[in-house]
Amino acid sequence: MHFTFRPGGTGPEATLNLLESEGATAHAYAVDFAAKPADVVKELAKIANEAPIDIVVHGVGPMIVRRFERTTPEDYDLMVDGNLRSAVQVAAALLPGMRARRFGRMIFFGMNGSDVTMPAAGLSLYAAAKSGLVAFARTLALEEGRHGVTVHVIQPGDIREKHRSRDDARAQSAENAVKRPGSWEDIADVVRFLIREESDYLTGTVIDVGGGLSAAYERKT
Repeated sequence: MHFTFRPGGTGPEATLNLLESEGATAHAYAVDFAAKPADVVKELAKIANEAPIDIVVHGVGPMIVRRFERTTPEDYDLMVDGNLRSAVQVAAALLPGMRARRFGRMIFFGMNGSDVTMPAAGLSLYAAAKSGLVAFARTLALEEGRHGVTVHVIQPGDIREKHRSRDDARAQSAENAVKRPGSWEDIADVVRFLIREESDYLTGTVIDVGGGLSAAYERKT
């Protein structure tokens, strides 16, 4: 069973069709994480009661690229609610079931350097939210390991086109150690490894999937 958490805009049809073509039973639920916190909690509670959820890959997280001098209070709400509050709410809703079943896998997404608060011009609010998310995830790993729940953060690097294959990425260049941009396959391989039952001794990790990108960078804003 597959649950897609999304803040709206992108339909789940393509994902559902792909899963069903592989013989999986799939369901999608739209959750607007920009809504009032109480409303989000109610929606997540409904989903948690539908069926056991043992694996969460939290892909929620809008990005606003804008110098701080031009940001608005609304930008702050969107960055913090979308990237950090949504993770807290998902964890609060689904961890009780994982604890009861003595098994769970939670994976969140940071940004390049969010584990060391690396600055990125134009991303002040986004970077702050992602660094908070890393701290939250690593603390969960400490608290939930005794319940059979592991928690990780993946920090993607230069992945310009979300649907680009690894082969296509290898035909392009990028400013990192391996000299190519990333692909969804690079991320998916790491996710598959982390969610395995055999990966239970690994938790609290922050994994850079960025081709060795290690320097602060300047966004065009």
